[in-house]
Amino acid sequence: MEGESTRQLKIASQIKRDMAEIIRGRGMAAFDGALVSVSGVKITPDLSIAKIYVSIFPSDKSARVMEIINESSRALRGELGRRVGKQFRIVPELAFYLDDSLDYVEHIEELLKK
Repeated sequence: MEGESTRQLKIASQIKRDMAEIIRGRGMAAFDGALVSVSGVKITPDLSIAKIYVSIFPSDKSARVMEIINESSRALRGELGRRVGKQFRIVPELAFYLDDSLDYVEHIEELLKK
């Protein structure tokens, strides 16, 4: 988070909150029965691109769910725009990334059990 301005952090936090609600509102059925949560958001200094990190459970559905999310990114951005349009001058482009840190933690725990 080093080097990010207060404004970037505030906007990222707002987007994280709103995207979490939007995704939750669509329900698990929209994501092939997987649980999708927004684990983090980083925004470029010019506020034009928001990198949204999502965790997917169960992780074996990750590839399919990322496909679904990327296919619906325009609709997700539109929904975000309706929520934050009054607060933001421009709604940033959304780029989704898989946050597989939970898989990493699970993997480490498995290794430690041996």
